[in-house]
Amino acid sequence: MCRSPLSAFKILSPDRLLALLPVLAGGLLFSSVARAQNTSAPQPTILYGAAYYNEYMPADLQPGRLEKDVALMKDAGINVVRMGESTWSLWEPEDGHFEYAWMDRIVDAMGKAGIKVIMGTPTYSVPTWMAYAHPDVLIRPQGGGEMSYGMRQNMDTDSVIYRGYAKRLITNLVTHYRDNPTVIGWQLDNETSSYGAFNSDVFQGFVSHLKKKFSTTDAMNKAWFLNYWGQDVNGWENMPTPDRASSTSYKLEWSRWDQMRVIDFLAWQADLVRQSRRPDQFVTHDYGGMMKLDINEPEQAKVLDIVANNIYHGTQDHMDGAWQAEQSDFARSLKHGNFLITETNAQTLGWDSAGQFPPYDGQMRLDVYGYLASGANMVEYWHWHSIHAGQETYWKGVLSHDLEPNRSYAEVSKTAHELQKIGPKLVDLKIANKVAILYSVDSANGIRFMPYERGGGGGWIPGKPGDSYSALIVQLHRALYNANVGTDFVFPDATDFSQYKLLIVPALYIADDDLLKRIAAYVKGGGHVLMTFKSGFANENSAIRWERAPGPLREAAGFSYQEFSNLEHPLALKGDPYHVAAENKVSEWAEFLQLDHAQALATYDHSFFGHWPAITRNQFGTGELVYEGTELSDALQLKVVLDCLKSAGLTGADQQLPALVRVKHGTNRDGKQLHYYLNYSSEAKSFPYPYAAGTDLLTGSAIAPKQTIALKPWDLAIIEESK
Repeated sequence: MCRSPLSAFKILSPDRLLALLPVLAGGLLFSSVARAQNTSAPQPTILYGAAYYNEYMPADLQPGRLEKDVALMKDAGINVVRMGESTWSLWEPEDGHFEYAWMDRIVDAMGKAGIKVIMGTPTYSVPTWMAYAHPDVLIRPQGGGEMSYGMRQNMDTDSVIYRGYAKRLITNLVTHYRDNPTVIGWQLDNETSSYGAFNSDVFQGFVSHLKKKFSTTDAMNKAWFLNYWGQDVNGWENMPTPDRASSTSYKLEWSRWDQMRVIDFLAWQADLVRQSRRPDQFVTHDYGGMMKLDINEPEQAKVLDIVANNIYHGTQDHMDGAWQAEQSDFARSLKHGNFLITETNAQTLGWDSAGQFPPYDGQMRLDVYGYLASGANMVEYWHWHSIHAGQETYWKGVLSHDLEPNRSYAEVSKTAHELQKIGPKLVDLKIANKVAILYSVDSANGIRFMPYERGGGGGWIPGKPGDSYSALIVQLHRALYNANVGTDFVFPDATDFSQYKLLIVPALYIADDDLLKRIAAYVKGGGHVLMTFKSGFANENSAIRWERAPGPLREAAGFSYQEFSNLEHPLALKGDPYHVAAENKVSEWAEFLQLDHAQALATYDHSFFGHWPAITRNQFGTGELVYEGTELSDALQLKVVLDCLKSAGLTGADQQLPALVRVKHGTNRDGKQLHYYLNYSSEAKSFPYPYAAGTDLLTGSAIAPKQTIALKPWDLAIIEESK
């Protein structure tokens, strides 16, 4: 037990507490965002393990269960666990009363077994005593309404009261484990987002942000066109709240404010951890899946030593590795380096029992190597043992509710023992891709505020996009993945795209002129661009440009347009130009492209829409820009992507592999080329090996050029070239 010297503040008067808390919190929005300086030790091998919650175990199983779990982990070959992020109520069961013994025994047991620990700051689920004493720390939802306790992530992270408590907790916790060699890193919070907080302090912070950005309300009125409906703001004291805002500019800026708040909160935590940590302990954060609309992942990553991601996906016949690859590629691109998987499927998923699809034999193992082939240095399952009650009862862990070794445990053990042998050859994989997708969270939000198609919103499905913009990203990345082409992501602040031969630009709805000019210059200098509809539409304030579309892209694109239409029904392309038979169809949206000097690659098979091309190509300078003025079927999209790859000189043996065999390439830290071949099917596959002689690391067999490689269902080969 530890009583912090700060525990005295719980008996202060409310007025004195409020006066003191900003000092305790160490400064709130917006301190300068901390930039990571990674001083952690090099990772000797792949980390492989699971989240572990001994505290969730039924009470009558507590005696002796820790020892059984650690023995099972050690026998399996697990070398890392993630703990501590979920139970503030145990770390601080009452205000100012800290308990460490319950976790110390777990950390000590892991250390004796040679299992490393990543500790989480337990700030995403506030204890009941805090919510009862300070109900204002709970979020105020949009439109008002009652603030209540019951779910996690239900707090206003800007609250000085909340931050005061959080600072005391984090400082004590990190100091306590600073010198424990078993604890190798710190995870900040858990899947942090803005949580939809519309509290008064959040709004006042937003007004301060607007003052800094625009100086005067008149400048904001002009940028946002607020004279529409007479909504001009006359003085900052008259700024309306966002609850019922109709201005797309207001909505876009509020989405940016949400992102800034998340960055500030994690930067603040990172600073606290770095002040007290051991220098070789890394700082990370587990993103709850990438490309969230209230998260600016590239900016957020700047405060981390290493990025971590939680990736859940379909299993059985719905597992093809595409979603894992997309999420991994995005995570790797944030810091142009290796990353961690802090959560992924163990057995089954769901906040109910309607999604229970345990993986086929071999799928868990293949999943691990798919992550490593994308640059992961760690894979952890959520979680070690299935929970016996609560919301996530059916989100099963490696062990089922009976806590006995099972089929999942056997596959984890097989994989772990392989990694004990070959992990040093796989860790720190370096990947150099020639294709990138430009991702814009502003465009995602801009389209969300002004959608071009009617969305269904059927709830979260692992591995499925949640909005129209994300669906375009998924479709384009999947086309590249199916073509066996490695992909990076780039972001609107990129000053130079020249390291890539092909840049893919999905629906760049929100962009300033400078970004569009950089894309045009890239094409003129020899780059290849594949761009979709809705690009160049609106400026950085979500105002439609007052020049003929596509604005600054017109010369590079080789066309202009004045009209567009929704498509009530899918249309065919005239003559099936890409030979996709029943999939020769486009839908949702059509821009009436008027050619300046571009070439029409496809037109609509329709008496009216057939006046305009659906897909164009334009030579500009020494490069080219292909434009899709409509939404393509998946099969059409794959064909267009393949044509662009061929034009950019990016096709070869990898595009001749059998269906559902994927290949990924990289260089290990010995400077040798690695080729991962992964069979995402229930059928055996074989093909000739096209690269230099090497060794299959999993079998030890020598592999010669043109030798036939045979893969069993859901199996893989990892070839390390000899030179």
